[in-house]
Order: sequence, then C-alpha cells, then structure tokens
Amino acid sequence: MREKPHIMVIDAPYYGHISALLVKGATEALDAAGATYEIFNVPGAFEIPGAIRLAMDAKDASGNARFDGYVALGCVIRGETSHYDYVCGESARGLQELAIRDKACIGYGILTVENEKQALSRAGGPKSIKGKDAVEACLAMIALKRAFGG
Repeated sequence: MREKPHIMVIDAPYYGHISALLVKGATEALDAAGATYEIFNVPGAFEIPGAIRLAMDAKDASGNARFDGYVALGCVIRGETSHYDYVCGESARGLQELAIRDKACIGYGILTVENEKQALSRAGGPKSIKGKDAVEACLAMIALKRAFGG
C-alpha cells in the first residue's frame, strides 16, 4: 500500500472558467496534503461516474489499484429544460453507487446551481472552495477505508 494516496481528479470542463477554479482548489489541497494525482477530463458531469468506473480497473506498475480515491469536479447550471435534473441526479446517483457498491473513495465536487454567479461563488469565492472540499472528503474516506483494513 502506498503511504501517500494517489488520486484521480476527473474534471468536466463544460464551463471552463468555473472548472479552472475547481481544479485549482483541488490541486492546491492535494499538494498541501502531500498526495499525488492525475487529472483527466470528460465532456460533462454525466460522464464522470463512467470514467471513474473505467479507472477503477486500472493497475499501477506493481499490480495494485492505480488510484486510491477519486475527486469528481464539474458544474451543472440550470437551463430552460429538465436536462439539468437528469444530469444532476444521475451523476450524483452514479457516484454514490460506486461509493457504496464498489467501496470507492469519492469526493463530490460537482456544483449544481441556478446560475453562473452561484457557481463562481462556490468554485472559488466567498462561500466555499468546492474543489478543496471534495479533496478533503476523498482523503477522509481513504483514511477511513484504511482504518478498516481496506
């Protein structure tokens, strides 16, 4: 087992300027924690659970799981149709299913907001730094999994 966790950061940069803030918060938190990481992009938040599931089968050079945990980053802003509801609900459901069924340590950093102002505030503004929050959740779950011998 690696001493320092190796994390997959999976980013859906549909809103590039918001995504950049999420990734910045996440990478700063990972660097501060001494964790290593790789960043991957997918088209949108809907694809994040599938990308994580694909990565869960990956092995490192020693034959161990390539990643100890996963940080999901993205932003979904409500539009004029019900598409928002499906993307938000299914991405959250997919990540929760991976966490429960597959014991994946996942930090949830997908913003689901009404408008760009809310997204910017949560991505790196006065309300929170959601990328950092997602990393902290992921690392806490890795520590818990290790405490239980996983």
